[in-house]
Amino acid sequence: MNLQPKENRLVSPYFAFYLIHTMQVGVGVLGFQRYIAKSAGHDAWMAVITGGILIHLLVWMSYRMLKNSDGDLVAVHEDIAGKAIGGLFSTLFTIYSGFLALTVLRTYIEVIQVWMFPHINTWGISLILLCVVYYFVSGGFRIVTALAFFSLLLGTPLIFLKYFAVKDSHIYNILPLFDHSVTDFFVATKTMTLNYLGFEMLLLYYPFIKHPEKSEKWSQWGVFFSILLYTITAVESFAYYSQGQLKHTIWATLTLWKIVEFPFVERFEYIGISIWLFVVLPNICIAVWCVTRGFKRIYSLKQKHTLIPVLILIFAGTVLFKDRQQIDLLNSMVSRAGYYFIYFYIPLLFVLHWMVMKVRRRKKDA
Repeated sequence: MNLQPKENRLVSPYFAFYLIHTMQVGVGVLGFQRYIAKSAGHDAWMAVITGGILIHLLVWMSYRMLKNSDGDLVAVHEDIAGKAIGGLFSTLFTIYSGFLALTVLRTYIEVIQVWMFPHINTWGISLILLCVVYYFVSGGFRIVTALAFFSLLLGTPLIFLKYFAVKDSHIYNILPLFDHSVTDFFVATKTMTLNYLGFEMLLLYYPFIKHPEKSEKWSQWGVFFSILLYTITAVESFAYYSQGQLKHTIWATLTLWKIVEFPFVERFEYIGISIWLFVVLPNICIAVWCVTRGFKRIYSLKQKHTLIPVLILIFAGTVLFKDRQQIDLLNSMVSRAGYYFIYFYIPLLFVLHWMVMKVRRRKKDA
């Protein structure tokens, strides 16, 4: 049986724009350029667009499923496989959401350790940030949505800093166009997966959107804004850096912030990283909320009872992944899991659910 939230816990349809976009723009935008350039070189910015178009299609599929099930991912799984087996698949998605939150948190902590405070303990900053996450998530979905809204307001002005890099860029660095094979574009598109992950959280918070069918256009606009931001950032980076420089630049966007100059501040990257906390925080909060929501839907456990154990497990995870190689491994694992989930599982689920609904309608008509 589907658990419908109360009216006072719902958010307006246009907030889907902020929820979708906020989950797709986090720590990934600070250093994705190097990874996609490994396969497609200066043409990799095109893979950003092709990957984004696929995300538009997947969002459309998700809305079709959710409308037909009149619920969330748990309801879709139960429609297809029953409560027991469907609950198992829903549990796997819930665990995946937890790893997504862990990946974002641990990667942001690494940014702080590399760029600001090299000697700070991982467990200390993790504990502080998770306490903040607890404060927001315990307030409910509306509070988490409000955080996503304000994160966009705080993070958007940083887009204008790209002007400083554009002044010293060379457009010839991204020429000639279409200089790589289809296979190279495919690999680059696959690499972009981790940056576009997060929209699939829609599968759990869909019932919390008032008149959810009206939110689809806002979700699609959220994806479009993410594509636009990633494309501008990629083109700017490929025009500024040579391919040789980009291979050795782990945090390309952060390095570009170092050239920002104002009369009243010298090291702007410190300010940028601090502001970026408000961009990253909703990523973690939405994913953690989805974990607690998933356990409530599957096992009827209250969200306030599962929140602290989930945060403790995430805290343990941040301590276990210690160096760059281990954090890279974590990112690769989550990216691979997300790749198979969004590009294979969602289309498969879409087809199976369509078939189940079609059979049910026939039986009902008969």
